[in-house]
Amino acid sequence: MILVTLGTQDKDFSRLLKAVDRQIEKGNIKEKVVAQVGTTKYTSSNMEIFDLISADKFNELIRDCSLLITHGGVGSILAGLKNNKKVIAAARLAKYKEHVNDHQLQIINKFAQEGYILELKDFDRLDKVLKKAETFKPKQYKSNTQNLINMIEEYIDNVK
Repeated sequence: MILVTLGTQDKDFSRLLKAVDRQIEKGNIKEKVVAQVGTTKYTSSNMEIFDLISADKFNELIRDCSLLITHGGVGSILAGLKNNKKVIAAARLAKYKEHVNDHQLQIINKFAQEGYILELKDFDRLDKVLKKAETFKPKQYKSNTQNLINMIEEYIDNVK
């Protein structure tokens, strides 16, 4: 199963859903596709679509998917990485009124440069990125949370 997730942003991101739909219709996606679309209004006979789902359901879908196609939200990307999933991420862009700015470009670019995810820049080339995902070996995600906690504790100790 392929999971498409658009997060909880209050702006439309049907551009990504249309790209996925086209690949299903072309036969480039043969697996079942489940999409969590938030407030985006989109209908498709090719995908099982949910608006907002519980955290438990989201985590279940992440665990069960073979591939995660997502927007450039850090939470969505990290959910995939923490579950050792291949992730294709596409930025919501201000010029399409999908977001207020283009910060998702930098987020996705950094994760892709580090080898964690695949970046979808051109939605008309989703087929190429899907093909690349077949052999893509993402870098193993390692949380940096403990290092941050250690740095804060050390700082507090030194201030005392």
